Amino acid sequence: MSTPRLHLPPRSVRERAACMCATGGTCSSYAPGHALHLIQTRLASATPTEWVDGVVSAADAARGEVVVAPLDGGAAITVWSAGGAASIAVVGTPVAIHGRYDVLAIGRERFNTARV
Repeated sequence: MSTPRLHLPPRSVRERAACMCATGGTCSSYAPGHALHLIQTRLASATPTEWVDGVVSAADAARGEVVVAPLDGGAAITVWSAGGAASIAVVGTPVAIHGRYDVLAIGRERFNTARV
């Protein structure tokens, strides 16, 4: 006769990544405004007609916000990024924002953004 086996339940696993950008570490979250995912970058690159060209009209590095004035005369777009976009965005710098995938391009740098 065999003895019954003890059933051990699986341990709970946290699927959410902890964001370390608030403490100065590398951001491990792909939520809007945090780390830029490779797929997000590729999708934005694959849809070039959805980029909106603009110029930085204001940047607040302490808050992580960048205000972009679109060249087509539309309303100003304010975005937040924990990736440091506001620290390199100088007023007057030409930038581009991808409307569907929320990517901010400053030169060769790309940032995941959240609209404010």
